[in-house]
Amino acid sequence: MTEQHIARARVEVNAPAERVWEALTSTDLIAQWMLGARVESDWAPGSAIIWSGEMAGRPFRDTGEVLTVDRPRRLTITHMSRTHAQDATHTIVHELDEQAGRTVLTLTQDNNASQEAAHESSGRWASMLAELKVVVERGETDGRSA
Repeated sequence: MTEQHIARARVEVNAPAERVWEALTSTDLIAQWMLGARVESDWAPGSAIIWSGEMAGRPFRDTGEVLTVDRPRRLTITHMSRTHAQDATHTIVHELDEQAGRTVLTLTQDNNASQEAAHESSGRWASMLAELKVVVERGETDGRSA
């Protein structure tokens, strides 16, 4: 059995799970916390997801699929990036746990090439989730999420 190298990140957001969900699925809000990436999807199970934008001065276009949707508790997607030295498809799980108007968002990403790669991905995700927290807590939800 091959070892799974899992990236993990977690953030506590001072907002209800519905607002955090909106930040995970609204094209305009995603661009604010995900390094300017534009995301296209209807967020229905089996639907495609396309991320596009520019990173380090180079255009990118990543693809994926929506696997599960349990609004506002769990969103599972795949992500395939051709910008890395080794192409890999990751499964990314977003779990939201709301208690007393606060939401803990936990993210896991599987299929990292090594423990070092998982650690690097964890750091990138932690940084992006910190930005998501800022966006949500500023109250910039727009009501146009899936």
